Amino acid sequence: MRIALNAHRLFTLQNPHSLFKPFLIPTLRTIKFNNFRSLRPKTLGFNHRCRAMATSTSPPPPSPPPLVQVKERIDLTDKEKQIFDRLVEVLRHFSLQTQLRVAGGWVRDKLLGKDCYDIDIALDNMLGREFCEKVNEYSSSKGEEAQGIGVIQCNPDQSKHLETARMRLFDIWIDFVNLRSEDYSENSRIPTMRFGTAEEDAYRRDLTINSLFYNINTSSVEDFTGRGIEDLKFGKIVTPLPPKETFLDDPLRVLRAIRFGARFGFTLDEELKKAAADDDVRAAIADKISRERIGHEIDLMISGNQPVKAMTHISDLLLFWVVFSFPPKFELPTSEGFDRLCVTYMDAAMNLMQISGYSTFIDEQRRLSFYAALFIPFRKMVYRDNKAKKIPVVSYFFRSSLKLKSSDADTVISIHKATEKFLSLIPFFASDEEIQTAEVDWGRESLDVPIALKLRVLAGLLLREIKEFWPAALLVSVLLCPDNIDCSIDSSEKHFELDKRRELFTTVKDAITRLGLERVWEMKPLVNGKDIMSVLQLKTGGPLVREWQQELVEWQLAYPSGTAEECLDWMRQTHSKRARME
Repeated sequence: MRIALNAHRLFTLQNPHSLFKPFLIPTLRTIKFNNFRSLRPKTLGFNHRCRAMATSTSPPPPSPPPLVQVKERIDLTDKEKQIFDRLVEVLRHFSLQTQLRVAGGWVRDKLLGKDCYDIDIALDNMLGREFCEKVNEYSSSKGEEAQGIGVIQCNPDQSKHLETARMRLFDIWIDFVNLRSEDYSENSRIPTMRFGTAEEDAYRRDLTINSLFYNINTSSVEDFTGRGIEDLKFGKIVTPLPPKETFLDDPLRVLRAIRFGARFGFTLDEELKKAAADDDVRAAIADKISRERIGHEIDLMISGNQPVKAMTHISDLLLFWVVFSFPPKFELPTSEGFDRLCVTYMDAAMNLMQISGYSTFIDEQRRLSFYAALFIPFRKMVYRDNKAKKIPVVSYFFRSSLKLKSSDADTVISIHKATEKFLSLIPFFASDEEIQTAEVDWGRESLDVPIALKLRVLAGLLLREIKEFWPAALLVSVLLCPDNIDCSIDSSEKHFELDKRRELFTTVKDAITRLGLERVWEMKPLVNGKDIMSVLQLKTGGPLVREWQQELVEWQLAYPSGTAEECLDWMRQTHSKRARME
């Protein structure tokens, strides 16, 4: 048996996809893999390979041609060469026997021919902060200024198992961390960390495409799992070890797998999807991972190039309500299919945005537009907090479920509120009809301007409220407009005639531009508070002054070419007329 194992190990190292696998795996499966930790540390790397192979006893089907162009070697930029040369100089200066390896995403992206500035360096025999101190000591010996060293402590309770040191080198932030292996106690999922080999570390990575190393000492790419480069070429999202174990070790890996799958357009492995939807894994995501880390991953998905695909995976894997957790005691009127409705709105928003022109939306507008579309079904829902105050459910998603910026919550809620006002104006933008007072009810008195000017005034007031996010509010409004463009009623249609909605979006957008309102929130008031107090003969300000300030803004919107003196004349006449009527 030992001879067979050693022979298989030697052959696998030389040719990890050997045809010997099918014949040896039945024998290897007799090993009790659930007790493999007792074999550490000498044979751990071999056991990793055994466990990774033991999921199948049949030969793999013939592989199709590669789908992704992967480079044969990594080409360094001048900056990267400067950094790596300095690190090698440190090794030589102190006669260190340390192997320096760039790990993970940088290696993956460089092989894909993409730029990457996120350099994480793994060390095989010392802690990151110890090596950073050596770098500073060497820099000082050359008369250079020492750099500050930041240390991020490990936090096993949140699946953050490694201490990370960070320093700036030639204007680039570099993370340094030791290679790791993990020992588990019998009744705990939290491992005890120790220095490991590069192979052990590779098998403990989240995905095979992220398990690659670039050895700085030898200037070579290392693929210790034997399939990282292959999965990169064939566009597969696979875990080095059985996926359920990988996800239970760090449940955030589920979201990372989804994010990378969406980002690169890669296929999620079937066993991975099964593990991701497992009840134990879903519970671990909810209980073991901080909301900040969940929110960070979701925000990267929404900000990425394929947010809809990412949210579709979240929904398909039954993770939607794990990620977007509800307020206490809140229950949906109907939960069945609600997550898919959210994703459907987001999908329609992205498609409409693409055919209407991405240039209308800058990055932040696009990101929050997708959140606003995703949460359309929740835009009118509220819950009561401990003080019985009504709070929008959307606010809870941002502030509690995802722990994102409060300003993100405020902006999306503002988009939803502006949507209701846009819905009342869109029919008039889409036709030549003039707005009648009773047809637009915003809970305020009728504006004292001619009917022909009311559309410009109302649209201007709306854009001054929502500011640069008005394209997002218009986008959501157009999605909610029924096909007959009678926007007085809500619509939860799951199918969208995008050509008609693109035409409507463009019509309203062009009308706003034609009216000169595209940046109307930057309009400066013609009349200040002191002038208003002078006309009213008041010594101090107050609600009356604020009311007149609002009315004068409306006058400016109606008469964009008006002067300050004309504005004051109108105020005097109006004030005098109202005084006579009292």
